[in-house]
Amino acid sequence: MSGDLRSELIVAAKHFYDRGWMAGTAGNLSARLPDGSFWITASGRQKGQLTPSDFIRMNLDGAIVEQPVPEARPSAETSIHLAVYNCFPEAKACYHVHSIEANLVSRLTAGDAVSLPAIEMLKGLGVWEENPQVSMPLFANYLEVPKIAKEISEFFAVSSPSVPALLIRDHGITVWGDSTAAAYNYVEIVEYIFRYTLAASQLNLDLKC
Repeated sequence: MSGDLRSELIVAAKHFYDRGWMAGTAGNLSARLPDGSFWITASGRQKGQLTPSDFIRMNLDGAIVEQPVPEARPSAETSIHLAVYNCFPEAKACYHVHSIEANLVSRLTAGDAVSLPAIEMLKGLGVWEENPQVSMPLFANYLEVPKIAKEISEFFAVSSPSVPALLIRDHGITVWGDSTAAAYNYVEIVEYIFRYTLAASQLNLDLKC
């Protein structure tokens, strides 16, 4: 499987699973091929034990291109990945994880954005400003995931993101990058920032959320 993007997704999923960010079958990862199609984790797969057959290849119209296991179904959150790839053509990977910290941070505000603390780690998300005022869009969670994806597409059609990440209330983060390595790093950085945010809120620091 040398050179297969699925090998990178398997390593990332195992790491996130071990961190408690992809417990059980939660979350999904995808990576784009040169032709624009992308591999995405199939629905219901345990993220700590993925194999190459646990992925489905999709095109940007949402059609299945390759299905190693005939009965496998695309992830329930494929529509979110499609929204990201269609909104950001430069994105080559999209990672969605479910962490306790992300869900708690999503409850710190009743608004539609979460203000991020002006800490050094923001540089890892591409923010190189003095005392930056940066926020991450916060979307409502719906049982019908395509409804979430629709709101994501509509939002980014008129708004440029400050960071390559979004948060869904009580659901988790989604990040995207120009490589699998970038997306991997963005997940770790966002989760670090959220842990800081929760610790700071307990100390009653001004987070401007």
